[in-house]
Order: sequence, then C-alpha cells, then structure tokens
Amino acid sequence: MTGRRRRAHGEGSVYEQRPGVWAAVIDLGWIDGKRKRKYVYAKSEAEAVRKRDELRRQLQLGVDLTAQPRTVEAWLTEWLRDVKAHDGTRPSTLARYRLAVTKHLVPGLGRVKLDRLTPREVQRFLTGLRGTLAPASIIKVHAVLRVALADAERMDLVARNVAKAAKPPALGRVERRALTPEEAKQLLSVLTGDRLESLFVLALATGLRRAELLGLRWSDVDLPGKALFVRQTVQRTDRGLEFVPPKTHRSSRPLPLSALAVRALEAQRVRQAKERLAAGELWSDFGLVFASTIGTPMEPRNVNRRFEQLRAVAGLDWLHLHDLR
Repeated sequence: MTGRRRRAHGEGSVYEQRPGVWAAVIDLGWIDGKRKRKYVYAKSEAEAVRKRDELRRQLQLGVDLTAQPRTVEAWLTEWLRDVKAHDGTRPSTLARYRLAVTKHLVPGLGRVKLDRLTPREVQRFLTGLRGTLAPASIIKVHAVLRVALADAERMDLVARNVAKAAKPPALGRVERRALTPEEAKQLLSVLTGDRLESLFVLALATGLRRAELLGLRWSDVDLPGKALFVRQTVQRTDRGLEFVPPKTHRSSRPLPLSALAVRALEAQRVRQAKERLAAGELWSDFGLVFASTIGTPMEPRNVNRRFEQLRAVAGLDWLHLHDLR
C-alpha cells in the first residue's frame, strides 16, 4: 500500500493512514451476509495498538461492536421506553427513574458516548451533585445509573458497568426519634374529630405505609377476627392515581389489630357511611376504607399535608407521617 506502513499486531493490523494519524482495524467476521470491520484512530502507533487491543477485549467480553454508537442520553431514553416500561417495574419507581434521568443524568452525562463513559466521569458527576442534592438523593441518582448500565452490559452494549466503580456519598446515620407516651397522647388528642383521624390512628397502631392505608379495602379487613390484609396500595404515577401490588408479602398473612386499631376502623365505618349518604349519586364505590368524600382514592400528598398541619398543632414539628411506622 503506497504511502502507508501496515504492520500486523496479533489479530488485526495497524497502519499509518497519513502523517500523524494511525489506524487500527479488527475483523468482526461475516454479519448479515457482509464482512464487518471495526476501525479506530490515534495520533501514534502505540496508541492505535492500545485502542485495537481494547476493541479485541470488548469483543471477547461479548460487546456488540457493530451496534450504532449511543450517547448516555440515547441509551437512558431507550432504557426507560423499551426496558423498564415493560419489565414489571412499579409505576411509582418508573416515575422516580424518569425524574432522575431527565433532571440529573441527562444534563450531567447525556452527551458522553455510552461505550466511552468511565468511572472517573461518573465519580466527577456524583461529586458535582453535592451541594445541590442531599446525600440520600445522590445515592438514588447513582442507583438509577447503575441499574441502567447493568442492562446495557447485559445487552452487550458496554464491556462493564462503570457506575459500580464510582462511590456515592456516605449516608450519615439518622437516629429516628420515637414518640414518648405523653407525645402520643398529645397527638391523639389533636387528631380527635378530624376527618382523617382513623387513618392516622391506624398508621400509629399498625405501622402501615401511607400507600397501604390508602389502598386498604373493607374486603381486606376482618373486624371480628381483629386482622387485616394488605393486598393493594395507592400510588401517584404519570397516569394519575393507580392501584398497585404491595412491596412486601403482607398479603399472604393477616396483620393482627390492636383494640386501638379496631376502634379506629369501627369509627371510620360510621364516618364513611355518613359521607356516602351525603354524596348520594356522586359516590363512586371503590370499596376503600379511606377514600375521598365521594368514594374515590385519596391524593397521597393531601394526606401528608393534613398530617403536617395537625402535628404543628400538637407541637410535634419534627414528626413525619412515616415516623409513625
């Protein structure tokens, strides 16, 4: 080849394409009836050899070198649309994935070539989130990237999951304070007579999650047997409020009810009967224990908002709804 120095370096050749530009090529074999080759370029022969050897390593690991180059943004978009939207991921989890992708991962790493992403770049990205996000939120963003790259590795789009090598910030241990007997009495006193009194009392008595309480149906409650089952939850998704299966396997066994919990449920049945009578034809019967004034599922954020108002009255500004668990 005139004007080019071609040398064999194991499998695949390296040659000077033009002064100052070296090329390396490896043969990928016959694919779809055509001979496929992969080229890389460098400023020196040694660098071309290194890049060629890296291609060979990726090929041995099963990476599809014929795939069209993707940016991190392109892969994350494809991953959400074609993988996570169809693999049984919970709607609420999928919504959190989308938020992490659109608000943090795409702005921070979206332009990087997927197969060129390095642990150092991921680490620099995570470090850059400090000061704008809490450590717990950074850990969640890192987890989304790690899951997305795990699927890319599984599909032979990358040689390894570089997010595994990066370290998110340490999550400091937070001591959760429990209500003292006096504080519990003060809270119960403030709850008395409130429309959501029974919901908050049941949360305190059973430790159920907000989503589990809002998805609870009368058919899941056995008052004579003093037990209930958790068989569905209510969550806000991109499509609105939806009933989804619970995170745990509580549905397979009854949850015992204390006398306090039984009284709360009995009071809720009376309260709801009055609301149902007042709503008349507007009532939508979802069979929910805790529903809106017309029987439909309750907005989870409104439940939290009301609890925050009541805790303030009780002088317990530090208390969160999930602290009742």
